[in-house]
Amino acid sequence: MSLETEILSTLLNALKVRDGDTMASLYHPEATFEDEVFCLKGAEIGAMWQMLCQRGKDLELTYSQLNSAKAGEGRVHWEPVYSFSGTGRKVHNRIDTVIELKDGKIWRQRDRFNFWRWSMQALGPAGLALGWTPLLRNKVKATARQTLEAFIKKNSQP
Repeated sequence: MSLETEILSTLLNALKVRDGDTMASLYHPEATFEDEVFCLKGAEIGAMWQMLCQRGKDLELTYSQLNSAKAGEGRVHWEPVYSFSGTGRKVHNRIDTVIELKDGKIWRQRDRFNFWRWSMQALGPAGLALGWTPLLRNKVKATARQTLEAFIKKNSQP
């Protein structure tokens, strides 16, 4: 098993058991993370995973197509099923992840998923009607950023 594949496997297995600390430990201090909602750097990434692990009480996760196409890069397709905390609605997301490593840690991570599909499940009729618009996407991004900042503030050491 390549290092890239091992790190992705560790990341997703830690998510399965909601171990945000292990997930955070896999990232380089200068790492970047980007998906359809978040654009994060450094310690924000670990905080996001810790927040999601604390909130994801009913998370189920499968993954497949775990591979390392070239040295320093890993890819995986994963599918989390969970209740969205904002509405309680059940979401089955389909995510494709690409990571790049630096010094044996995740340096860059890019997750791709269909935001409109996600918003229809998470937000119901509002997601169906507006999920394709920048208006709703920007609102979700802003809310997610505020929620993460509040989590970081609450959980930071004085």
